[in-house]
Amino acid sequence: MQRTSVGAVELAYETFGSPGDTPLLLVMGLATQMIGWPDEFCRELAGRGLHVVRFDNRDIGLSTHLDAAGAPDVTALLTGAGTAPYSLADMAGDAAGLLDALGWDSAHVVGASMGGMIAQSLAVRHPRRVRSLTSIMSTTGDRTVGSPAAAALGVLLAPPARSREEALERAVDTYRVIGSPGFEFDETGLRERAGLSFDRAYDPAGVARQLAAVLTTDDRTAHLGEIAVPTLVVHGESDALVDVSGGRATAAAVPGAELWVVEGMGHDLPREVWPELVERIAAVVARGEAAR
Repeated sequence: MQRTSVGAVELAYETFGSPGDTPLLLVMGLATQMIGWPDEFCRELAGRGLHVVRFDNRDIGLSTHLDAAGAPDVTALLTGAGTAPYSLADMAGDAAGLLDALGWDSAHVVGASMGGMIAQSLAVRHPRRVRSLTSIMSTTGDRTVGSPAAAALGVLLAPPARSREEALERAVDTYRVIGSPGFEFDETGLRERAGLSFDRAYDPAGVARQLAAVLTTDDRTAHLGEIAVPTLVVHGESDALVDVSGGRATAAAVPGAELWVVEGMGHDLPREVWPELVERIAAVVARGEAAR
């Protein structure tokens, strides 16, 4: 693991593959550290000739936590009141700064959930930095699409865990609601990742600040129409946290975007999906390289 300063924050990141290979940046979602991109998945991407970088967003994992900003009033934000300490545009700026620190003039960018929103914002705000875009289980910022089911909203807004053991139980309970009903539920692997995440850093206030950025984001739909790079949109048909309408709207907004709706997939990345997902990412990367 390495760290680099990007403006006022320090980002922790890890690399897979050879530095001379085609650059690929992975951006993870709300409340999820970079290890949400499993090592094996990253190695599979690296095996396709990609230099893969995953990182902890601000306020999560081993990157800077903006403790001085305190915890936002999420309930107020849900009603349209209140403010967020920072925006998704700021987080996209972090990603652009990481590209600078890596010495990459541009990269292929893959984002999941909130990470998809950040990746979209990066492609819109810094178009020359993005060679191709893959947006997974994400949405456009339009409040009429991608809404969570009531049960998913309930687990998202549940009080934070008070111990390591409670955090592991909370992870299992959460993914029984938002995970993939069409695939095997990997409780052992989920507990292992939840425990590792807790041990690396546990900061409910930081997660609330990330959520505030999501809740205050603008509708990106019109700007998504400006994206001119090859784009892949992936969404689970059974996603309870970000309804599949969010993925469909994203694909409809980006000119020429490819949409892959995965039957039985929820708001996670089941191991059984990895082989085809890697193939599809490699294909959109190839299209992006050919267009340069």
